[in-house]
Amino acid sequence: MFAWKVFPIYSFYAHMGKVPFTPFGWTEIPSVDFPASTETFDPAFAQAGNTITRIMLEHSRMIGAPSYSAAVLVDHEIVWRGAVGWADLETRTPATPETIYRIGSTSKAITATALAKMVDRGEIDLDEPISNYLSNLPNPDLGKVTPRQLASHMSGIPHYKQNTEIFGLFQTIRLQKDFATVQEAITLFDNSDLRFEPGTQFEYSSPAVTMLGAVMSEAAKKPYRQIIEDDVLKPAAATSTEPAPRAASRNSSYATFYYQDGEKLREWRPVDLSHRLPGGGYASTPSDLVRIGSLQLRDKFISSKTRQEFWTPQRLVNGEVNEQDYAIGWRWREWDVDGLGIARNANHGGVSRGSQNWLLVFPDYEMVIAFSANLKTKEFHHFGMLYEDILREFGQVVDINR
Repeated sequence: MFAWKVFPIYSFYAHMGKVPFTPFGWTEIPSVDFPASTETFDPAFAQAGNTITRIMLEHSRMIGAPSYSAAVLVDHEIVWRGAVGWADLETRTPATPETIYRIGSTSKAITATALAKMVDRGEIDLDEPISNYLSNLPNPDLGKVTPRQLASHMSGIPHYKQNTEIFGLFQTIRLQKDFATVQEAITLFDNSDLRFEPGTQFEYSSPAVTMLGAVMSEAAKKPYRQIIEDDVLKPAAATSTEPAPRAASRNSSYATFYYQDGEKLREWRPVDLSHRLPGGGYASTPSDLVRIGSLQLRDKFISSKTRQEFWTPQRLVNGEVNEQDYAIGWRWREWDVDGLGIARNANHGGVSRGSQNWLLVFPDYEMVIAFSANLKTKEFHHFGMLYEDILREFGQVVDINR
């Protein structure tokens, strides 16, 4: 393994171990050099890793992110990982490849990975009504919704702000209540009006994926969190992935999550995300996420037939493909990338309170990319544009070595 540190910190404030905070909890990113740490596990990718480290430093400064962290996996092995900037500004704690970030809706890809495994085992049928798994649904219209529709955002279950259950809407905004199970969490919206007849439209809904978690739990006859542990985290050796804790209870492995206003930053208030765990409540490292993404490429983990089904954009009842090319827990895209040509991929991004993440699987390159930042930009693209540089630099090495 080749490992090195680059861009060490030199400043008075680094010596003091503190960053000066402005009144009312606001701070600014110091104008000194960002710290950075990288690890290269395959010397063939050393130059690519150096280039991406430099680009991450430039990109962090451009969007005002305290830190970026990324990992790249090729042929089921991590070949490089790196981090730049600060996990915490006040204590001047550098981010490392082991720093944990909230991953937001990338949690949906974790849920979909477990769902695919259950489909392969015959434990769940994507096209059976969920009333076959969940009894006593307070809204009878929910009974005809299918797991496929839940996973592809065609169920009609409202997203957070469209919830017509006032108490559930209040709890979703407050973000302070702990939900021990997904069955308890669905009570926030399971009596809400549906937005449309299931299957007739596409409308993104994280609560629908929470409902999917409850269906999976009932089908497997064990808690949703245990399903994820047994069918995803253990097979992937993803030891740093867990339900995101409240900020007040996090340990030192976690990044501090920031709200941005111009050039000023403020730590995000403590929040409880347990009500949205299957669709937006996990925390992880890019290293863990590329290992999880790599499971998609293992025929011994899921069959090629199931993988193809989960990566196929779903159709509405009128036969049209949904407007986002959304598949089953993944978005399927084919991008024309300079220097590489068409890059087919299954991906899912995530935005959470003060954090962003993106996981991308490129089957033609046997490559998985993941990266995170402890900042929420106004446009996801401003954070996510880093993917093309990573894909190009590492993809060219893969092409050369084929």
